[in-house]
Amino acid sequence: MELNEYQAQANRTLAGNEHVLTHLSLGLASETGQIIELVNKYTFQGNDLDKGKLTHELGDLLWYLSQVAQWADIPFDDVATENLAALTKRYPNMEKK
Repeated sequence: MELNEYQAQANRTLAGNEHVLTHLSLGLASETGQIIELVNKYTFQGNDLDKGKLTHELGDLLWYLSQVAQWADIPFDDVATENLAALTKRYPNMEKK
């Protein structure tokens, strides 16, 4: 799936009002916290990494990210492309796999 296609389809589920950016920002923080909790339990408490739950939480985080970009009228493909360009500049000697 293309990221812009994901962004457009995900946007159908966004209930908008004057507080939409605040809602999205708080959602980003909340989902990030849930991911951190899973990693913390794995790293420091000896739990198995629950990949199913991690996949779910990463998907929720992806939704919030895509909708912040949508709100700002930024195609999600542009976010990914710019990030890869920045990584290539930052790590010019990294091997491509």
